Amino acid sequence: MTPSKSFFHKFQERWTQTGSLVCVGLDSDIAQLPTCVQDSQNPIFEFNRRIIDATADYTACYKPNLAFYLSDGLRGYEALLQTLMYIPSEIPVIIDCKVGDIGNTMEAYVEGFFGIAGCDAITVNPLMGSDVLKALLKRENSFGFVLCLTSNPSARDYLLGTSSQSDSGNSKADLAATIAKDVNNYPVERIGCVIGATQTSDLKRMRELLPGRLFLVPGIGAQGGDLASVLKYAISSKEQPKILINSSRGIIFKDKSENFAMAAASEAKKLHQEILNHL
Repeated sequence: MTPSKSFFHKFQERWTQTGSLVCVGLDSDIAQLPTCVQDSQNPIFEFNRRIIDATADYTACYKPNLAFYLSDGLRGYEALLQTLMYIPSEIPVIIDCKVGDIGNTMEAYVEGFFGIAGCDAITVNPLMGSDVLKALLKRENSFGFVLCLTSNPSARDYLLGTSSQSDSGNSKADLAATIAKDVNNYPVERIGCVIGATQTSDLKRMRELLPGRLFLVPGIGAQGGDLASVLKYAISSKEQPKILINSSRGIIFKDKSENFAMAAASEAKKLHQEILNHL
């Protein structure tokens, strides 16, 4: 089941129609779900269904994180497939799977996520080289967000270079910059980059290295990324920001009572308005 439109074009249409740059991360951890959905036939899907109904008006895209579905076994994977079918077709979907492998293995991942699950984009680990993106791009309308500079603190262990020596006595290469330069060999309509909101001091540099590239920016919300800095340094332009600002736990788990969906809608609307106010 190949999408009829690419993620890039669906995102552009969504931006034009709604003015939203909000990506709602469906990190639907079975252990964190409200009590009111726990007795459902499929708790994760029931939770997602209500979140989607409540937040769709303020959302540019949704991003289910594969790990939280696999952690609930077959029922969780079924919840992922049901969620992908339930999301309105005009709203693009990223599966956050962070995969990256050689030729035929990567092609199998691509078939599973795009052909079977029917998503619009995936997150991609590029460390096995050009084989990863070549396999992805073989599929019509596929889109990948390459892990370039992630939001977690230990991203600095490998992705960021240093002017001094590391603990091992060796200087560290600026891997994020290397990845960014290589990404520029691929069309902007097919490949974007993950750039963490928490990497404040590097946001401007990454945008300069990746002009016109679509950024997926995690780290706003529970991870404490600074929205004002992201919108000052990471956007491509005010007219075409080329950015998706993800919030997961900060939206979907804002409230764990029976009013969780209403609280999620309020947080998604708030983030949407804050973004517009800063642009």
